[in-house]
Amino acid sequence: MGSASAIVSLVLEAPDAASAEARAAADGLTVLSVRRRASGDGWRLGRAKRFPLQLFTQELLALLNAGLALVEALEALAEKEARPESKSVFDQLLRALYEGQTLSAALEKLPAVFPALYVASIRASEKTGDLPETLRRYIAYQAQLDVIRKKLVSASIYPLVLIGVGGLVALFLMAYVVPRFSEVYEGLDGDLPLMSRLLMQWGQLLEQHGSAVLLVLAALLAGLVFGLTRPALRAWAGQKLWQIPSVGERMRVYQLARFYRTLGMLLAGGVSIVPALDMASGILHASLRDGLARAGARIREGQPISFAMEANGLTTQVALRMLRVGERTGQMGEMMERIAAFYDEEMARWVDWFTKLFEPLLMAVIGVVIGALVVLMYMPIFELAGSIQ
Repeated sequence: MGSASAIVSLVLEAPDAASAEARAAADGLTVLSVRRRASGDGWRLGRAKRFPLQLFTQELLALLNAGLALVEALEALAEKEARPESKSVFDQLLRALYEGQTLSAALEKLPAVFPALYVASIRASEKTGDLPETLRRYIAYQAQLDVIRKKLVSASIYPLVLIGVGGLVALFLMAYVVPRFSEVYEGLDGDLPLMSRLLMQWGQLLEQHGSAVLLVLAALLAGLVFGLTRPALRAWAGQKLWQIPSVGERMRVYQLARFYRTLGMLLAGGVSIVPALDMASGILHASLRDGLARAGARIREGQPISFAMEANGLTTQVALRMLRVGERTGQMGEMMERIAAFYDEEMARWVDWFTKLFEPLLMAVIGVVIGALVVLMYMPIFELAGSIQ
């Protein structure tokens, strides 16, 4: 790089390849290729290098509210930053601001750190001159998105614990207790009930080929975990969930809640409806994006937002009425945020109902499985006791 007769290799600290190329180009270099440096602990470092966007927004808002200018606030954040990858982000932002560029233009050069939604909100605030309000609105937007996500996670913890504990107990019975009972009942296979006989044969199999069986089970478990990490398999599983009527409808409501909240924030921040639809399309599931594209085309033709959304399955009856009210009053951004809040409440009620129903059923299933194993192991003893009486 640098000239036709001098090709050199540089090592730059940057959050992504595009940022590294932009830094080199800003220094007057011609970039021939960009390659990510290998790391022996890439997974852990990749997580550690993620820029804390929400924290950055909160700290920047606090400094602006304290009376600091934008450049001074970013300089203060850069001075306290200890991580090289985050400090590199601040350096690039400050360099762009020193050159006279706007904040949105500086953010746009780091697409891996600042999403298009964030950049568009900042660009709209530059037209109104109210950056703190935009930052405050984005923080509230992220907080609302996290609420329903946290509810889903917290609701899944107890069932997962039940499944894990029940699975360990059943595994202990099948791998340790059953082989011991099979030794006691050895020679009585003909007098055992069918299920007890099958259970004892499993115990004998473990006793004779335990290592091979455990190796096969471990391989199956590893294959399952590997498959769950594959995007194609996760997409296939997600598609199957969407085809289940009740579950698919809940997933659709969750997607629409995020979509309308994003759209409402953009409209309230001054972004027009057509580019707002384009930026919010990434929020939706792939099965809904085609409908959004058709709705966007109708809106460009001058049709009402409510009609376009209804015609392409992107609303419900309640949301449709609220959209029409927003069109009459001219407060579409606020109305879309209310629609998102309505969807969030509906989703929270469904999660609460499903949790109250699913947890007792799960406990009953686990109890029946473990109880059946114990009864099958003790069945010959019960029959022997009956014959003695």
